[in-house]
Amino acid sequence: MLTRNELETSGIIKTVKNLDRSGKAFAAGPYAGADAYADGWDEAGPDAAAGAYAAAGVGCARAEWSVFDAQAKGPNACAGAGASLSSLSAKAFARAELGSASASAGPVKAKLGLAVDTGVGISPSGIEAKVLGTGFSIGSGKIGVSFFGSGFELSLW
Repeated sequence: MLTRNELETSGIIKTVKNLDRSGKAFAAGPYAGADAYADGWDEAGPDAAAGAYAAAGVGCARAEWSVFDAQAKGPNACAGAGASLSSLSAKAFARAELGSASASAGPVKAKLGLAVDTGVGISPSGIEAKVLGTGFSIGSGKIGVSFFGSGFELSLW
């Protein structure tokens, strides 16, 4: 699931910011985690956002350097949902993945894997929909397609 920082810096802007990023790598065996947040709902203000997710898997390795990223994952599953009043957006998804390998160079990302992602995300600036790992995303400066967990994405800004 994307972090807030990843949502705010993507595509070409992120590429320029990461040109001088130093190398970093990590690997994990079995992992599990869950989190929930509810920001601003007590006042029901315009910045209210809430969401929750849970994830578990066996094996994950990631490396990054400059504008390049590479990641490999073993069997994993996750689910989550979230909504934001400030961006008038909502997203809900579930994923079960046998395994995957992905790589990105700046705004271009490719993934090869076998997964059954199912979910939908909608906002004034775009839409994303997947059923059994097959679907599309368009908007917010990004265009992507996927087929049973393998896919390609281009982030313009």
